[in-house]
Amino acid sequence: MDKESVHKDGILPAQDLAQLIADGYVHARSSDEPTLGRGFDPEIEAGQIQPASLDLRLGTVAYRLRASFLPGEGRTVLDCLDEHLVMHKIDLTGGAVLETGCVYLVPLMESMQLPQGLSARTNPKSSTGRLDVFTRVIADGASQFETIEPGYSGPLYVEVAPHTFSVLARPGDRLVQIRFRRGAENVLRSQTVSIDLKAEGPDGITGGIIGWRARRHSGLVDIAGVDAHNALDYWQPLSAPNGRLILDPEEFYILASKEAVIIPEDEAAEMAPIAPEIGEFRAHYAGFFDPGFGLKQAGGAGSRAVLEVRGRDVPFMLRHGQAVAKLDFEAMSAVPENLYGDNGSHYQAQGLRLSKHFKL
Repeated sequence: MDKESVHKDGILPAQDLAQLIADGYVHARSSDEPTLGRGFDPEIEAGQIQPASLDLRLGTVAYRLRASFLPGEGRTVLDCLDEHLVMHKIDLTGGAVLETGCVYLVPLMESMQLPQGLSARTNPKSSTGRLDVFTRVIADGASQFETIEPGYSGPLYVEVAPHTFSVLARPGDRLVQIRFRRGAENVLRSQTVSIDLKAEGPDGITGGIIGWRARRHSGLVDIAGVDAHNALDYWQPLSAPNGRLILDPEEFYILASKEAVIIPEDEAAEMAPIAPEIGEFRAHYAGFFDPGFGLKQAGGAGSRAVLEVRGRDVPFMLRHGQAVAKLDFEAMSAVPENLYGDNGSHYQAQGLRLSKHFKL
């Protein structure tokens, strides 16, 4: 690893992730493993490495489950996959549909052998959250989702539950990402994130599109299909002339933050709920923000956070400027060699933005 960062606590940057892979701490699983699929070459690709995270890839099979689960201490994930839990096994090799309302478990191509003192946390990628595909990574012996303890050695799996759109999935698709941390979590500061319901243009005129509501019973979304789907076939544009929006129960919305978001080059951030008692909705599924997001010198001036919002039990009225989430900032162990946006990005300098799969 980078000499400047070898003893420094914080989130590992891209160059240290590359070294973790080179040293075998993070590696591709053997193609001889029955849960991954024989004859498939899963070598980790350079394009998976982000400024402060690593994309993880789906393997070649998916298990349709009766219910979500955690293996618990002393049990592997495979120990739990018996006839009482697994409804059927699906071959993803040629592409397969993962349907709304169903829960699937997919072995990931990557495996971990973490040293002591190095932990990891996973999260859906931005595009995954904007598709309303709920994901959680599971490790052997885990008593909680999304967290990989120091010293863990073993495979990783991802639970996939499409909520609004059925999706076409293939081996190698990237739905989740992993971030590595040396030392204990240390939040430096937090930034409140509020909702923009005015959509003010550069001329000061308000009243444009302030968000999108997903259309139920839409067509299939191909996870690999960038700009491959007509947005209006899947989404209804929304306006809020009075700066208010009523969320319908169990409907899914894409909204944008009122505030610009800037992640300094030596910090990373994660979106978190501001408080569970603020209202009948859930905001933001995908949570990692890499160093350089929104940074002017990385082409991100004016970037907004995009929020995935789902109504809950009763209709709930949001007002312009209402706080809905927060950004928690942590230090990087070193500045990444490439910042977010340096090598191109779908979401740098974004305003209100659907996932990369849709075009207007």
